[in-house]
Amino acid sequence: MIIRFVDICISIVGIIFLAPIFILIAVLIVLGSKGGVFYLQKRVGLYGQIFTLYKFRTMTTGADKSGLLTIGNDSRITAIGKILRKYKLDEFPQLINVINGNMSIVGPRPEVEEYVNLYTEQQREILKVKPGITDLASIHFSNENEILGKVDNPRVYYIEVIMPAKIDFNMEYIKNPTLKNYFKIIFKTILKIFR
Repeated sequence: MIIRFVDICISIVGIIFLAPIFILIAVLIVLGSKGGVFYLQKRVGLYGQIFTLYKFRTMTTGADKSGLLTIGNDSRITAIGKILRKYKLDEFPQLINVINGNMSIVGPRPEVEEYVNLYTEQQREILKVKPGITDLASIHFSNENEILGKVDNPRVYYIEVIMPAKIDFNMEYIKNPTLKNYFKIIFKTILKIFR
């Protein structure tokens, strides 16, 4: 209950103070390529419920039709999109998801249904907590697209290597979802971004 309260407080304060930056980002996205400001995607949330995740659009319109994974120096990523992705600014609209109750600031990153359908019964345990904007897996795999760009079959590598490793990291937080660990992960995320 306390984490939900902190989630809402951080999200409201974040949206208010970052509003000028959001407006600037929105203008740059519109000027940089054809399409809308936001990218909306269906993800799997708490107890397997499907919800709409919000992001700033970083790729050309319709890019997801040619594959869900972003691999290496993906040509579908726009010029402003590269900057947004580097500093994780594309994730900020998910503060709306947090206020709506779909997500938390900290929790397992929500996956698309295609990959969740491949979870084992044990792996589905992570669906018993709200997905989050950041988690230990996001910190560890901050260069995921670079990793995938170096393998022969990115989709298979993601399913067989990266996805299980991400779930293992998330299990650590699920076992001890305290306020202390919550802020610890936020702090680690900020450090990772600025490094």
